[in-house]
Amino acid sequence: MKAAVLVFPGSNCDRDLKVAFENAGAEVSMVWHKDTALPEGIDIVGVPGGFSYGDYLRCGAIAANSPICAELKKHVERGGYALGVCNGFQILTETRLLPGALLRNANLKYICRTVPLTVRTSDSVFTQGWNAGTELAIPIAHHDGNYRADDELLRQLEAEDRIAFTYSENPNGSAGDIAGVLSANRRVLGMMPHPERAADEGHGGTDGRAMFTGLMDALVAA
Repeated sequence: MKAAVLVFPGSNCDRDLKVAFENAGAEVSMVWHKDTALPEGIDIVGVPGGFSYGDYLRCGAIAANSPICAELKKHVERGGYALGVCNGFQILTETRLLPGALLRNANLKYICRTVPLTVRTSDSVFTQGWNAGTELAIPIAHHDGNYRADDELLRQLEAEDRIAFTYSENPNGSAGDIAGVLSANRRVLGMMPHPERAADEGHGGTDGRAMFTGLMDALVAA
């Protein structure tokens, strides 16, 4: 599996995501926001957490208009895979590669702690390493993680089994307790919690590891 991790001014989880991919056996390239092409043969693009461009305007809004995000869109349109974590999720909604929007946490405070998640579907390369209903402990670290979607979109996501994760104890006011969603073709996942921070025993927990090993297994077999 070949992965590319995008790097923006203000990214701070790019190296964490790179290491999580590498520990699962992937070959990883780091790609700068001003680059105008992805490396050849990339299977999956990782869009990391952090504070791209200082979170000016809206979180992810400037990054979504960077040169490399034009290539990210082309990659996804060709059927490529993409994973956006935290700020990466915000960027994926700003590019419209995923539906909905991420707004300020309902309590207007930055939240940084490990939270309980429920895996809602195992029907994706990202979540196939768990059974639906599995409970995970995954860290969050965000100020704008309040996922918003109107009733029609929420019904659509539910009907199409595109809700990947929900919070067992909603920390930020997200509609439907949603912590992560899939694209219509199930090849793009955005999530606010950080599985790359729970993929090594040194992190104090390994509940996120199955995402990266499952991706490796699925994409190598494809």
